[in-house]
Amino acid sequence: MVKAKKWVVKKYFDGVPMKSDFEIVEYELPPLKDGEILLKTEWISVDPYLRAYNRNYPLPYDQFSFQVGVVQETKNTNYPVGTRVVTHKGWCDYVIVKEAKPVLGEVQKEILYKLPDLQGLSPSLGVGAVGMPGVTAYFGFLEICQPKAAETVVVTGAAGAVGSLVGQIAKIKGCKVIGFAGTDAKCQWLEQELGFTKALNYKKVDAQSALKAAAPQGVDCYFDNVGGELSSIIIGQMNSRGRVAVCGSISAYNEDPKKMPKATILQPPIVFKQLKIEGLMVWRWLDRWSEGFTQLVSWIKSGQLKAAEHKTVGFDKLYDAFVGMLAGENTGKAVVKV
Repeated sequence: MVKAKKWVVKKYFDGVPMKSDFEIVEYELPPLKDGEILLKTEWISVDPYLRAYNRNYPLPYDQFSFQVGVVQETKNTNYPVGTRVVTHKGWCDYVIVKEAKPVLGEVQKEILYKLPDLQGLSPSLGVGAVGMPGVTAYFGFLEICQPKAAETVVVTGAAGAVGSLVGQIAKIKGCKVIGFAGTDAKCQWLEQELGFTKALNYKKVDAQSALKAAAPQGVDCYFDNVGGELSSIIIGQMNSRGRVAVCGSISAYNEDPKKMPKATILQPPIVFKQLKIEGLMVWRWLDRWSEGFTQLVSWIKSGQLKAAEHKTVGFDKLYDAFVGMLAGENTGKAVVKV
């Protein structure tokens, strides 16, 4: 018998998640059935959507998220012992999984695939730049914004897992890239390390005038990770036929759902600039993820794309890594080594 541990959400989050909202449960795993595999977790992802989806499931529920695990025991010939795989089983040290038929466009509670060929790169990238965040940036930006060379692209949450990749992909496509982030150090990193044309600290600058100075010809594409008034300001400075990809609204994830913050209305610029604004969930492209993984690995290996990671070590540190990420402590992808 294998003894396993998992983090269980026992109380819905009210504002910033509390450690007391979780419980670490120890239990024994049953013997494998046909088609199942036993995994030992190596890397676990912490992401903003874990906060956003909190009230979507009845309590108590196992805290889901992406993880990279190694097959310890198998009753599935497709997954021999030693194979590294990616699942959505989340905050657990050992887990039994089996293949499930994915439903395109829907959130995948059950997901299992072999870790992409990372060509010697760290397996942790399987929950980051060559995982769900990577294909979110790749497909969400390229498919919805459809950037053209020399256009101006704005990214919010620019130093995060998705935003930092979107900005670099925009540079690869020949665009001028302006990023908003929450500290001077992050802005310096975006400009000096990742090659952003300009990075602005939204906590210090007047966003309206600072964006006007950085993009005097207006904005063509906007990749929105944060929502709120900052997004209204950016959308208000977009050019005719501009495109907006809405990935998230992290600025409001910890707010009371009954008292959401207000922002300037968007209809005037949408109408008069004939903007296209489209929300995205990465599951839409699930059948094409491998295509995105191949291109992302190629860009990383060639040096065109830097896959920054913020690593935390320890199963017991998952909560700390999670709330730290929500508070913007990470630069790049927040991952936990188990």
